[in-house]
Amino acid sequence: MSQEYILEMTDIVKTFPGVQALKGVQLKVRPGTVHTLMGENGAGKSTLMKCLIGIHPPTSGKIVFDGKEVQFKTTKEALESGISMIHQELSPVPERSVAENLWLGRAPLKYGVVVDHKKMREDSIALFEKLGLDVDPDAKMGDLTVAKMQMVEIAKAVSYNSKIVVMDEPTSSLTESEVEHLFRIIAELKAKNVAIIYISHKMDEIFRISDDISVFRDGEFIATDRAENLNVDKLIQLMVGREVTAMFPKVDCPIGDTILKVEHLAAGRAVKDVSFELHRGEILGFAGLVGAGRTETAEAIFGMRRITGGKIYKDGVELHIKSPEEAIANKIGLLTEDRRGNGIFGLLSIKDNTCMANMKAYGLPLSEKRMREDTEEYIKKLNTKTPSIETPIKNLSGGNQQKVLVGRWLLTNPDILIVDEPTRGIDVGAKSEIHALITKLAGEGKAIILISSELPEVMGMSDRIVVMHEGTMTGLVERKDFSSELILKYATSEEPYQPAGGNA
Repeated sequence: MSQEYILEMTDIVKTFPGVQALKGVQLKVRPGTVHTLMGENGAGKSTLMKCLIGIHPPTSGKIVFDGKEVQFKTTKEALESGISMIHQELSPVPERSVAENLWLGRAPLKYGVVVDHKKMREDSIALFEKLGLDVDPDAKMGDLTVAKMQMVEIAKAVSYNSKIVVMDEPTSSLTESEVEHLFRIIAELKAKNVAIIYISHKMDEIFRISDDISVFRDGEFIATDRAENLNVDKLIQLMVGREVTAMFPKVDCPIGDTILKVEHLAAGRAVKDVSFELHRGEILGFAGLVGAGRTETAEAIFGMRRITGGKIYKDGVELHIKSPEEAIANKIGLLTEDRRGNGIFGLLSIKDNTCMANMKAYGLPLSEKRMREDTEEYIKKLNTKTPSIETPIKNLSGGNQQKVLVGRWLLTNPDILIVDEPTRGIDVGAKSEIHALITKLAGEGKAIILISSELPEVMGMSDRIVVMHEGTMTGLVERKDFSSELILKYATSEEPYQPAGGNA
């Protein structure tokens, strides 16, 4: 007897410290179909899949797979039961061969103990031939292009002969011909009654291959419908479904002269064509979906990423910034997206973290007195909660860590401050304080670039919004024209932005 659903996830709740990522969501997947998960960044799509395959066990809820209730404790259990996943973040072993990466943890053995390299190579060639992929199994994984690595990951997921293959943004690095190839593989899997759970932001792809579409928003399940019953406008309405709240009271600040002009900026594969002007007193928002290139644009301007094309001018003078030190010398600051990874120095004190970007101002030997005075001033200004300025920053809450980092950049007295996801992972009270501070800085004539994955935040705070899609600028929206629908349309558009009568 055939069952209607190969997978039923019911009332799935997932709580992390201080955050409820999933709030009783559901998902029902039919065998032999492509079931697409849609939603803005942070909607809970990837978290739900990680709950399914044992990376994050759900806090509560029920998962029925292939007619049996399951709760996988590891990804190995999920794989052995028939669920494989292609992750958005690739994690190859770069120094090993393609074949070794393909059969990692399950290599064929000789005499039960020694890896049978000959058979492993033959199995790899057979798999690639079956999928029509041109990949050398002996090549070192680290020597492949990102697109080729992605195709190896796809082949690896297919090799498990799974009943469900989860694909999280599988085309993010692929060329058009490689995307077509992937779609042929998906069609073959469907013909074998395999279910595909597909996560993507690309509207054209979604309507080409989807049978069913489920929409999530802020960790909640919104709706599931057949793809044929939906269109782009309906889908965007389901994804957005809310108005900007009063949490972002916009204060109109006088907008001054152009301070920064960026012309056709390119930085490798991540940033292909970005042009805009930033004015004194302006908060210029940057919006886009996963892989849009917003952070990479900021890193290129700040000297963290090599610029491969285009020009940057500050006050009419062309800049050639090759390092963050040069950016700071030109009065540009960057509050990084990855607070833990390259923002805070966890073991160092509040004082050391606050003064880090301004060390040249303290002389040699360093003036401890001035460092203490500056730190205390910004702790007071930003209402940072800390027992002492000597407390290790890792002991503070996320919101207070963020305030210390804001203080770090204010100490350098920047003309331009780039804030990348300034309120990610911090509580509502700290968010409103950060928002008030950003508005105050604009009022003092600072020029602010605000990058945020939260549409209400970027719309609530910005004077204008640059919208990006896969490294290219696709829209520039004035405040009077702000709408979630319009911004999401630009964010999913392949067409580069064409300014009316001149430069962006």
